[in-house]
Amino acid sequence: MNDVCISCKNIKRGFPTADNTFWALKGVNLDAERGKLTILKGRSGSGKTTLINILGALDYPSEGEVFFAGKDLSKLSENARDSIRREQMGFVFQSVALVSMMTAYENVEFGMRISGRFNSSVGERKRRAERMLALVGLAQRMRHLPQELSGGEQQRVAIARAIAHNPNIIFADEPTAELDTNTGLQVVKIFKDLIEAEGVTVLMTTHDPGFLDIADRVYELEDGELTDG
Repeated sequence: MNDVCISCKNIKRGFPTADNTFWALKGVNLDAERGKLTILKGRSGSGKTTLINILGALDYPSEGEVFFAGKDLSKLSENARDSIRREQMGFVFQSVALVSMMTAYENVEFGMRISGRFNSSVGERKRRAERMLALVGLAQRMRHLPQELSGGEQQRVAIARAIAHNPNIIFADEPTAELDTNTGLQVVKIFKDLIEAEGVTVLMTTHDPGFLDIADRVYELEDGELTDG
């Protein structure tokens, strides 16, 4: 049996409207294998972000179950979900959301402190932050502020920040949407390198078909339903 990091069963998500309920997700089943890159593709409005928010414990499903680390996330308290997000998950978004007054290194180190991991040793935290920035090719740029970095470099800092606290899974929601094709491809390849080096699981959404050959598994969403996988 495959080693599954996170899975969801019959996930539905409805949003009330003036006259009815809009179902953004209509019974989705998905498995993301540990140490693999799983891509969730689909056009804007297909339900990708809604699904990744539920899997990442940022939102609750209207129906269905999400299993992570042997627990159904939809049944946990908000405090328990917050601990799991902070300690065991990493997030990379389309907007990199770096702290503008912090250097690349400081952004990564700050993310580690928020997670609560590596807090016992300043030296260990420093070494880990520097190693993660080196892994994403920014060893020579770690003392630069975000505004001194290109869009692709900023996204790489965001990836280093997401992986630095050693999470079990990274959720990347359209991380290449604002990048040109070549830079976007470099970002996706960094995810593959991190999987190899760190053993992390990556679940990424995209509408760009150019990245699909790199994935270990591809699911396609259309109007809230899986059409592939």
